Amino acid sequence: MTQNVLTHRRGAVLEVTLNRPKANAIDMATSRELGEIFTEFRDDPELRVAILTAQGEKFFCPGWDLKAAAEGEGADGDYGKGGFGGLQELRGLNKPVIAAVNGIACGGGLELAISADIILAADHASFALPEIKSGTVADAATLRLPKRIPYHIAMELLFTGRWFDVEEAHRWGLVNRIVPAAELMSEARKMADELAAGPPLVFAAIKEIAREAEDMKFQDALNRINASQFETVEKLYRSEDQKEGARAFAEKRDPVWKGR
Repeated sequence: MTQNVLTHRRGAVLEVTLNRPKANAIDMATSRELGEIFTEFRDDPELRVAILTAQGEKFFCPGWDLKAAAEGEGADGDYGKGGFGGLQELRGLNKPVIAAVNGIACGGGLELAISADIILAADHASFALPEIKSGTVADAATLRLPKRIPYHIAMELLFTGRWFDVEEAHRWGLVNRIVPAAELMSEARKMADELAAGPPLVFAAIKEIAREAEDMKFQDALNRINASQFETVEKLYRSEDQKEGARAFAEKRDPVWKGR
């Protein structure tokens, strides 16, 4: 791997850090690298949680590297596994991902952040989807944002491209928690450690159900769950962990999750 993306394994937690001064913009090569990293995270049974953040205090990520675009990279090029940023289209990613937004997250950088499951943001972070001003569409945000926050607010942000601060992002539920900048990574690591100690097979089932049921009728989705027609649910209900959870409850002790 290059120095454009830094990784650090800390027990069952993988920390992924964008490292492309000055703004942590993503070009094709960096996107493909992120795709490889998140694919390896998905497939590694020893890793349970990922944190995505960036170097510096000003920028999380502004999205696509416009300098690379000026040098000939096209918006329709090969972003690699998982699409742009390696995360937003990655199939079968059934592990929790925390975005620790350390500064400006705009355009594709905001789309990358909302591809995570939980967003912690520094108290000076700011956001925008400015694609409208350059005559392009924020495609992933147009699909996801109206499902994350109230429709009318999402459409205003998409139509105007205006900036909004972290307090507004929190008010609309886009950000889970606002954290003092100096404490952002310690809070992200604390949350990651808490999740890493949890039941990985249950987390996998939650993510698959939430993802697959997004466009299904409630009763159809519930019927599939009850019939164990989701792969992760079937695996969970046939697992040692499911039996361990019941035993631990009966014995009034903390369960020991093995992920199998």
